[in-house]
Amino acid sequence: MVYTVTFNPAIDYVIRMGEVRLGATNRSEGEEMYFGGKGINVSIVLRELGIDSKALGFTAGFTGEAIEKGLTDMGIDTDFVRLEKGNSRINVKIKSKEETELNGQGPDIGDKAIAALFEKLDRLVDGDSLILAGSIPASLPSDIYERILERLSGKNIKVVVDATKDLLLNVLKYKPFLIKPNNHELGEMFGMELKTDEDIEKYARRLQDMGAVNVLISMAGDGAMLIDEFGKTHRCGVCKGTVRNSVGAGDSMVAGFLAGSLNGDYEYALKLGTAAGGATAFSDGLATNDKISELMETL
Repeated sequence: MVYTVTFNPAIDYVIRMGEVRLGATNRSEGEEMYFGGKGINVSIVLRELGIDSKALGFTAGFTGEAIEKGLTDMGIDTDFVRLEKGNSRINVKIKSKEETELNGQGPDIGDKAIAALFEKLDRLVDGDSLILAGSIPASLPSDIYERILERLSGKNIKVVVDATKDLLLNVLKYKPFLIKPNNHELGEMFGMELKTDEDIEKYARRLQDMGAVNVLISMAGDGAMLIDEFGKTHRCGVCKGTVRNSVGAGDSMVAGFLAGSLNGDYEYALKLGTAAGGATAFSDGLATNDKISELMETL
């Protein structure tokens, strides 16, 4: 079974309009609502690819209830910890000439709720996969990723960590199955500006030396690079299309890679991850199976 963890889920309220005028009443040209959060995004795209997962994390209030019901209606199994106070976030994303986001803070998460999440994670068994993605809310301890991996370290679980800087570096000692920084984040980890494929490969291999099993580097318009667990370098170009959406493309890449890696073919996994990321970038919402299949034919 695949499990995803979303510490701070949200309802993403997308508003489309022309020019935004500050200090004035602005009227939208259209709106959509999506259930967001990096782990949730992974679960949604995995579902499109025919892979079941269970979404874990924390929800609160009427917005949390809406998130859980919405995901259940989409066919995604959920097992969130319900918080006693507060409301899950509503993030307002304004699509105009420039993208503007107003992201909510989310509810406080106390020790009791953390313990409840750990109890759910204790049910994972050998052969399961766990995706940890995104930043950590201010109310959670900064070492929460490390504490989770330490707790699961005695089990044969494929852990995917999609995080940045110290949050990622501090979990490498637990040998995560996959990490996915982008090329800029990779450079920031080592205080370097990476300008060539050779630079990117050099520092990706350094992360592998520090413990990561597979290192996937996304490079926006330059495609992606994978250093697999056997030390082989794979390179994939970018999909062609018109970018409509910048939210969830990286999460979609993680979902596609994980789905594609189940048979051990990492070249195929990289292509499926690239196609899934592109399918989201070229859509108003997250990738669909039809769009992923269409882009796979071009790679």
